Amino acid sequence: MPTTTTARPTGVPASSRDAGAQRRLTRKYLQRVRNGVPAVLFALPVLLVFLVFSWGPIVKGLVMSVQQTNLVDPVKWVGLENFRYVLTDPAVGQASLNTLWFTLLALLFGFPVPVLLAMFLSELRGRSWLYTTLAYLPVITPPVVAILLWRFFYDPSPNGMFNSILGAVGLGPFLWLDSPGSAMPSIVLEATWAGAGNAVIIYLAALTSVRTDLYEAAELDGAGVVRRVWHVMLPHLRSVLLLMLLLQVIGTMQLFTEPLLFTGGGPQGSTMTILLLIYNYAFVNGDYGAATALSVLLALALAVLSAVFQLATRGWSTA
Repeated sequence: MPTTTTARPTGVPASSRDAGAQRRLTRKYLQRVRNGVPAVLFALPVLLVFLVFSWGPIVKGLVMSVQQTNLVDPVKWVGLENFRYVLTDPAVGQASLNTLWFTLLALLFGFPVPVLLAMFLSELRGRSWLYTTLAYLPVITPPVVAILLWRFFYDPSPNGMFNSILGAVGLGPFLWLDSPGSAMPSIVLEATWAGAGNAVIIYLAALTSVRTDLYEAAELDGAGVVRRVWHVMLPHLRSVLLLMLLLQVIGTMQLFTEPLLFTGGGPQGSTMTILLLIYNYAFVNGDYGAATALSVLLALALAVLSAVFQLATRGWSTA
C-alpha cells in the first residue's frame, strides 16, 4: 500500500514576508518623518509670520466686507449691502475710468521707455555701468521726496521749473496738475520716471542671455540697429515683456501715492483712483466695510484679468 508524505514547507511563509516588508516600510517612513521634523520646526516661525501678516489681513478684509464697522462702534453684519453700495456709488465709476485712463497712458508711454533704455544701454561698450546706475537712481529715491520734488517742477506759474524751460522755446505756461486735462498725464510722466529703473535692470538681465553670435551673424548679414532689435532682441525678450506687461497693468491699477500727494484726487476728481477712493472710504468717511468691499472687488478683477491674460498669451511666450 503506497504511502503519501506531506512536503515540508521551506523558506519563510508569505505572511511573514509581507509583515517584514511592512515593518521595513514603516521604519523608513518613521525615519523620514524624524529627519523632516527639524526642517519643519526651522520653517515654522517663517510660515506663522507669513500666515499672520499676509493671509491674516486678507481674511480680515473678507470678513469686514460684509460688516458695517468704523472699528469703534459694535460691528453690524450687513451681508452684501457694502457691495451694493460701492457698485451704485457714482464715485466708483469715475474712479474706475480714471484708473483705466492712467493704465492706458502708462502702457502707451511708460511701458516702451524702459525697453528702449535697456536696448540702448546694452549697445554701449564703455561706461555702461554709469548709465545703468543713473537709470536706476530714481528707484532708490524715496517716493514722497520724489513727488514733492516734482510738485515743485510742476509749478503752474510762468516761473515754474518746467514752464521756465518750455518758455525758453515759446511754449506754455501750462497748468500741469491744476488742469483736469493735464493732471493725469503729468502723474504718468512722474510715475514713468520713478519706476522705469526696475524694468531696465530686468530687461538688461534678460538681454545677457542672448548669444553674442546672433548679433555677430546679424551684423555680417548687414542688419542695422533696428533690424537687430526687431529680429534678435525682441524675440528673446518676448516672455519677459509679457510678464512685465502683466505686472505693470496690475501695478497701475493700484495707483495711490501719486494722486494722494500730487492732487488729492483733484482737480474736479480727474485723478481720483480706485485705491484713493478706498482710502477716502476708510480714513475720511470712516466706512471700513465699504472700503474693504471695494478692495475685494478690485482684487477679484485683477485676479480675473491675470488669469485671462495668462490663458491668452500662453502660446506667445514660448512661440
